[in-house]
Amino acid sequence: MTRVGVLGGGAWGTALAQVCARAGLAPTLWAREADAVEAINQTHENRLFLPGVALAPAVRATTALADLAGADLILAVAPAQHLRSMLQQFAQHSQSGQPFVLCAKGIEQGSLKLMTEVLSETLPQVAPAVLSGPSFAAEVARGLPTAITLACPDEGLARRIAEAIATPAFRPYIAADMVGAETGGSVKNVLAIACGIVEGRGLGRSAHAALVTRGFAELTRIAVALGGRAETVAGLCGLGDLVLTCSSAQSRNMSVGLALGGGQTLAEALSGKLSVAEGVETAPALRQLVARLGVEAPICEAVASILAGESDVDEAIAGLLARPLKSET
Repeated sequence: MTRVGVLGGGAWGTALAQVCARAGLAPTLWAREADAVEAINQTHENRLFLPGVALAPAVRATTALADLAGADLILAVAPAQHLRSMLQQFAQHSQSGQPFVLCAKGIEQGSLKLMTEVLSETLPQVAPAVLSGPSFAAEVARGLPTAITLACPDEGLARRIAEAIATPAFRPYIAADMVGAETGGSVKNVLAIACGIVEGRGLGRSAHAALVTRGFAELTRIAVALGGRAETVAGLCGLGDLVLTCSSAQSRNMSVGLALGGGQTLAEALSGKLSVAEGVETAPALRQLVARLGVEAPICEAVASILAGESDVDEAIAGLLARPLKSET
């Protein structure tokens, strides 16, 4: 693998293109925003989504999907709710058996499908994989140490991809369970909003720790109900990502929760933000999905209720604290 196409010119897509360049590959980054493309090509900086990070000269950007045709590897980094339309546009440029790594984290509204299901419906001819784990784009782009999960049912392909993109500071760990990997990445975004609310409301570190732990129990139940494995989400793509996203305002999802906990409306919390907080869009779909699965997920449901304006923060917190006492396991 030498030529890599990155679908999505946001912060995470830009960071992954930087990783590929450091690994000695030739990445082409596709973005809708002409300003971002021009800045990357002329000044080696994505001023729109990742300002202040110097990009390797090997990172090239384009607004033409055709420029990614023939790539040895595709990394799909578009927001979850836009992934289907982007894949449909890219279909004419894809190839049979082309390694295709999903890097978006979310559940599609309406269909309630995971990103692997969206991929199988739009590009059934490609070879799918999932990249997920604890990773802030700015840190990855700057070359700080990061470990992630690369899930693919084809172990040989997983190793080829991992060896192609790995650097001393970017370590992919291989797994076979794509469903578990992408469930962890999707659900933790919703839980990060909850943790932000707790922090913004000043409820203390004990409450924060309890929420992370009970949230992880919900995440595990959902992953297993979808056909994933508990041991997968106990790794980097579940527990690891949850710990990172729920512990720093650098997380877009936690920052939304912090604003809500501090008394802002959802519109105010999202105002002026270019990057997508995936948990906001995932929460309503997740609530419908857990109802269909018959899975108990009160924290995720409370977040969806707050975002929908059905209950305020204090009502949702009181509802969680009033739940019946039960066994922990």
